[in-house]
Amino acid sequence: MKKKMIAGSFVAAVVITGFICVCIWFLSGAGSTYYYTQIDNSKIEQVESKGGVINLNGSMDYSYTLFSYDENGKGKDITFGTSRELREGAFIRLTVTPIRGVVEWEEVQYDELPAAVQDNYAASANE
Repeated sequence: MKKKMIAGSFVAAVVITGFICVCIWFLSGAGSTYYYTQIDNSKIEQVESKGGVINLNGSMDYSYTLFSYDENGKGKDITFGTSRELREGAFIRLTVTPIRGVVEWEEVQYDELPAAVQDNYAASANE
């Protein structure tokens, strides 16, 4: 009986430790990828509250769905929220995690874009 109790405690400790490690990994943004895009305010949508008790998206009143490129120039549509309308034509870097999606965005300059991304925006940079 005592051996079963010790074995059960050991298994429980391993499961709890594993769960804590997964939570830390999930919250740390590990496995994230940077995507780059240019703001097009014709693609903005004002988001209405879903009326819940807890506002899980904070004060994200606007939503953008923009075609974005990873550092290798591979593109896809990405949707992300903001608390305000962003500057038209600005380049931004999105931090995207596998499960949570976009967790952060930051405005960057054209010369900070990876070369493969700059190729997609060469015409825009000269305007």
